[in-house]
Amino acid sequence: MTLTTATLQVNVESRSSLAEGIVAYELRPAAGGELPAFAAGAHVDLNLPKGMVRSYSLVNSQEERHRYVIAVNRDAAGRGGSAWVHDSLQPGSDLAISPPRNNFPLAEDAAHSVFVAGGIGITPLWCMIQRLESLGRPWQLVYCARTRTHAAFVDALAELAALRESSVTFNFDQEPGGKMLDVGAVVDAALPGTHLYCCGPIPMLEAFERATAAVAPALVHVEYFSAKAPPAAEGGFTVVLKRTGVSFTVKRGKTIIDTLIENGIDAPYSCLEGVCGTCETRVIEGTPDHRDLVLSKNERAANRTMMICCSGSKSETLVLDL
Repeated sequence: MTLTTATLQVNVESRSSLAEGIVAYELRPAAGGELPAFAAGAHVDLNLPKGMVRSYSLVNSQEERHRYVIAVNRDAAGRGGSAWVHDSLQPGSDLAISPPRNNFPLAEDAAHSVFVAGGIGITPLWCMIQRLESLGRPWQLVYCARTRTHAAFVDALAELAALRESSVTFNFDQEPGGKMLDVGAVVDAALPGTHLYCCGPIPMLEAFERATAAVAPALVHVEYFSAKAPPAAEGGFTVVLKRTGVSFTVKRGKTIIDTLIENGIDAPYSCLEGVCGTCETRVIEGTPDHRDLVLSKNERAANRTMMICCSGSKSETLVLDL
């Protein structure tokens, strides 16, 4: 798998357990000095053995430049990346990562923010909460996990909530008396103009999107960790690379990125699911069949860019800025 166009060399400074199945890793620049700045909600790609590339949110304060901290949940149903990290990434390990990218930015000027987290979905939201704390802005968090032992940052969150006019509600559905969160009730209780954020498993995100369907899009923020649907592989269209004039036919069963790789074109990509944003490419002509989970509805309608790892084409020809 092609690495991102620029990589940073880091060293694993420390490893610690945050909750059952969740481990934190502190990454420091291998050559010393500072790491690139990032904003709350950002993630980095880890370039792992056997071509695996996995994205993880940064969980430490954005004011820190001497380190990045990620938290990795061991996903038994995953593709092997989190298992490798848990089993093999130890203090002293060297690692190549991407610079931070942010598809899930925080509205720092919001009068109020409500966060809904499910499981490991707490990671970008924890970074956002730290940022709002530094700005002195109020926030509310509803944090869902199977049990308290499966929830990360519990003590730190409770301590922060006690300091200001903020609140944390824990929802542990597999503990005695527990039940699944009513996402709609959380949204309905929010004050007008509140910015609403959700990160977690797909059923939670889908419930959140249904609940916020009537809310102004600028106030609704979601981040998916995995694809909702398979990539567009219907084929039957032509991709033209504007910079060279070369064109390729995308065959049935293939994606755009599959076709480019098979023809020796070095285009950046990472997740292959349309959730990380690495492969975002400018569209010059044609109408994409958007399948990603990065672009907003308005950005999709504008058709200025697309994720070539998962999206296809509704037009016979697609001209890309490659």
